[in-house]
Amino acid sequence: MVKYNKAKKAIEALYEGTCTVYTGKKRKDLDTGETVFTETAIITDAPCRLSFSSFPATNIISNTPVLGQATKLFISPGATIPPGSKLVVTQNGVTTAYSQSGEPARYVTHQEINLELFKGWA
Repeated sequence: MVKYNKAKKAIEALYEGTCTVYTGKKRKDLDTGETVFTETAIITDAPCRLSFSSFPATNIISNTPVLGQATKLFISPGATIPPGSKLVVTQNGVTTAYSQSGEPARYVTHQEINLELFKGWA
């Protein structure tokens, strides 16, 4: 592990943003009897970095070319982000909510998580 410490520090030096991870739970309100949804932050202001890449795609309906964008989060390998979580990332003064779109790629030095825009709780 010692040989990876320099590599991990070099990657973490590139982190320009912060990430807060929320999980959601339904619960019954004892006063009203209604089912309410609550978000709970499980990770707060964790250093991270967003990476964006563009890719060509074709609109299935009109068969016209469109440009897609892939978003990837780089974060510490120790961060545990459950599937279905909401990730709120602030980088370069812009705050955006995302959801995890796949299993993270875990490395000794970091993990990479593909993201999509958060559309609401499932």
